[in-house]
Amino acid sequence: MADIPAGTPLHQVESKYGKPNYSCPAQNGGQRLIWSMQPMGQYAWGTNVDAAGNTDSVQSLLTDEHFRLLASGTWTPEQVRCEFGPPAKIETVGLPSSTQIVWSYRYRQSGAWNSLMYVYFGIDGTKVTRFHPGPDPMYDPDNFWFD
Repeated sequence: MADIPAGTPLHQVESKYGKPNYSCPAQNGGQRLIWSMQPMGQYAWGTNVDAAGNTDSVQSLLTDEHFRLLASGTWTPEQVRCEFGPPAKIETVGLPSSTQIVWSYRYRQSGAWNSLMYVYFGIDGTKVTRFHPGPDPMYDPDNFWFD
């Protein structure tokens, strides 16, 4: 999808790739659209669409480079979902006195490794406090049964 030229009408994108599975309002008054393969897939693409129905560039969202956006500013859960799409999994981790909300995005780290990007929202769950990649246990051969 990243090869779609900016300015392509949304109806042409949808005729080739189907309807996006997530949308939210964009800052420019248009829509932010995401085609995500979560929870089991490792890819998602996003674009903004203006009021006339034209897309800007389509970006691959689940990459180390794109996740680095989380290091700038304060990100709320709504902003993260609107930028990256729905996560593969939402969990709580930690001790009862310091439980944190963690969103996991399944992706191919550096285009090679089956990984999860863990995005932490802290104890109160209102903003990103940290994020880091880790191996995706779904691909651990010790988790499979062999006959």
